[in-house]
Amino acid sequence: MRILHILDHSLPLHSGYTFRTANLLREQRRLGWETCHLTGPRHGNRRADSEHCDGLEFHRTAPPRGALATHPVLGPWLEMRATEQRLFELARHLLPDLLHAHSPVLDAFPALRVGRRLGIPVVYEVRAFWEDAAVDHGTTVAGSLRYQATRALETHALRHAAHVFTICEGLRGDIIARGIPAQRVTVIPNAVDLEHFRPSAAPDPVLARRLGLEDNGEVIGFVGSFYAYEGLDLLLEALPRLLQQRPGLHLLLVGGGPQEAALRARAEQLGIAAAVRFTGRVPHQEVQRYYDLIDLLVYPRHAIRLTELVTPLKPLEAMAQGRVFVASDVGGHRELIRDGETGRLFRAGDVTALVSTVEAMLKAREHWPAMRAAGRRFVEQTRNWRVSVAHYGPAYTQVLERRRGERR
Repeated sequence: MRILHILDHSLPLHSGYTFRTANLLREQRRLGWETCHLTGPRHGNRRADSEHCDGLEFHRTAPPRGALATHPVLGPWLEMRATEQRLFELARHLLPDLLHAHSPVLDAFPALRVGRRLGIPVVYEVRAFWEDAAVDHGTTVAGSLRYQATRALETHALRHAAHVFTICEGLRGDIIARGIPAQRVTVIPNAVDLEHFRPSAAPDPVLARRLGLEDNGEVIGFVGSFYAYEGLDLLLEALPRLLQQRPGLHLLLVGGGPQEAALRARAEQLGIAAAVRFTGRVPHQEVQRYYDLIDLLVYPRHAIRLTELVTPLKPLEAMAQGRVFVASDVGGHRELIRDGETGRLFRAGDVTALVSTVEAMLKAREHWPAMRAAGRRFVEQTRNWRVSVAHYGPAYTQVLERRRGERR
């Protein structure tokens, strides 16, 4: 079986999207399937038609040029046209059995058009809804004409795909609510590659000294991208109250993103800048060393539509490393975390709840070994890529058999 995947972006760029993609592709190949890969214009302006990375070849789509390429409406349309033309050319050459489009919907529409022209069935995988991502990055507002139009495009793509995949039960429920038959929607849950995650180790004294964390004080922290929905503003608001109870506490924020400047300014306003360490973005191969400095991870996501529906990777990565954490009780976290067993949940948006949960966890270190073991066991048994990717098989087979029946 040959599958042509249509992607927003890929390695060598580093993001949760590209890491998930790479793991899916490697595991599909382990199952004996042949995979081919095309990225859309948003991957970046690459001169080469294709690029090899980590044993995978990614065909590229050149971004559209000219003044209209940045237009809020015409720009995405031009991107879809560019993807469609590149995909048509590639599919005629590769002759895949399936076109597998991955969100955003800008990849689904070109795949559906090419699939219809060439008689190739199309499946669509939703990692997040484009309209929700637009809202959460501040480019539109829910209820606006643009939001409603984008949502309608998403629903159209879902209805016309031969099968729909998604990453969690929250998104699956929303897709079914749009009128998609439940038997046509399969969850391929986020997972981890256990070989890439080692158990937490002793802190690196050189790195600790460089960051001013060599005083053996307790460290709470976050590793990831600084988007507004991650709730790091709430964590800063909680820190003064935590410092009253634990004066030697430090907060380590590893990463960067749109909210970094605002978070730095807020730490100054709250008078807690001396207790906060902003590292900026660090190379992927160095992240483990920063994790090792943190006693307790905190994932304080705000309750918005995206975080209620979508499961993140970070808690799974923490469990794979045997780390302890607290997290807000948004839907995406509740789907992953067993409160009190693999982690602790607190009421989203509630500073008092965050403070009391962090304080309770720091006081109850005797329970940490059992929590670490439970988290590791969870990912070993149910949330590793081998288990997750196996769910593609029955759906792929069903789609191909249905197409053969139609041809007969």
